[in-house]
Amino acid sequence: KMRLFKIFVKASQSRNRAPFFFSITSRSFSQLPSHSQRPSFGIAFDIDGVLLRGSTPIGGSPQALRRLYDECGTLEIPYVFLTNGGGVRESKRAFELSKLLGVNILPSQVIQGHSLFKQLVNRFENELIVAVGKGEPAIVMSEYGFKNVFSIDEYASYFDNIDPLARYKKWTTKQVGNETSTITDMAPRNNVCSQRVQAAFIVSDSVDWSRDIQVLCDILRTGGLPGREIAHQPSLYLANDDLEYQAIFPSERLGMGAFRIALESIFNRIHPNALEYTSFGKPNPSVFRIAETVLMQLAPSPCHNLQVVNHANGGDHIFKTLYMIGDNPSVDIKGARQARHPWFSILTRTGVFKGKENHAEYPADLVVDNVEEAVDYIFRKEHVS
Repeated sequence: KMRLFKIFVKASQSRNRAPFFFSITSRSFSQLPSHSQRPSFGIAFDIDGVLLRGSTPIGGSPQALRRLYDECGTLEIPYVFLTNGGGVRESKRAFELSKLLGVNILPSQVIQGHSLFKQLVNRFENELIVAVGKGEPAIVMSEYGFKNVFSIDEYASYFDNIDPLARYKKWTTKQVGNETSTITDMAPRNNVCSQRVQAAFIVSDSVDWSRDIQVLCDILRTGGLPGREIAHQPSLYLANDDLEYQAIFPSERLGMGAFRIALESIFNRIHPNALEYTSFGKPNPSVFRIAETVLMQLAPSPCHNLQVVNHANGGDHIFKTLYMIGDNPSVDIKGARQARHPWFSILTRTGVFKGKENHAEYPADLVVDNVEEAVDYIFRKEHVS
């Protein structure tokens, strides 16, 4: 019988601060070995700007990750990927990372910003929702258990002339895989246009800001019925609130936080009430608690009685130290500092941060040149050969 572990976490960056549960099962970890001694530490890696730039490994990341396995390729040191990126299923992202970094990565090791959306399934399982972003946002949400989800591309296609600039756009949007086709094949135009959207989810970075802001404003200011009178705003959720991130281009690129600022600025000018939204992802401390739970299950041990520390009242923790390795002070380092014990923050110079000294506003516990140097430090500190 599959054991179910739950950790109670709270979305601290929400304007509607409703608590939720994060649940995972032990089945994902059945291939992990059982050792007589549990490691006293674990590691969380950011991806973009730490391990990869685009699809290219950086900072000696393949070599650094291989050190976490034994000679037979068995995981020895528990680690996860803690990223605000997304737009694809965790299983697909794990497969892509495995190929790029040369190690075997489990889907359960990948925690993306939108991974926390699955905790809202009970609330919106059968409600009409719209998923926004690059990649395959509707497929991601469908895999989480949402049964009536449209990508914003599909949803906008049901409304003639909803995007006044559509005829000037020379590109075409290619649906990924079988994105939402099983839903739209059964959904007549009148049914979609007359059904109220209950929530919009920004799963990943918007591809078409002008169209997406226009359609989201139509949804949010009319109570989920574009073209109708102004009404109460439906729920809005964002996978992260990053202003910028490191991509292939030398300087940082605008992220989901920038899109949110643009959407919020416009919405607040056309609606009597300010935009309400809930953002997930780092630096939200709840994401770090989720990472702790996954790392505890990854840690090889003959004992399965895992204890989640009560951080509010103190208590023992199975890890002496959890290391967060990131490149963005306002996201990775701020999040680790807010999560507190047992987190130790390491800032690399391979992404958003490029300074010689520590960051002034969100100083890390350690600053290094790259991820390989970070793992070297961790192994020395933990007396791992």
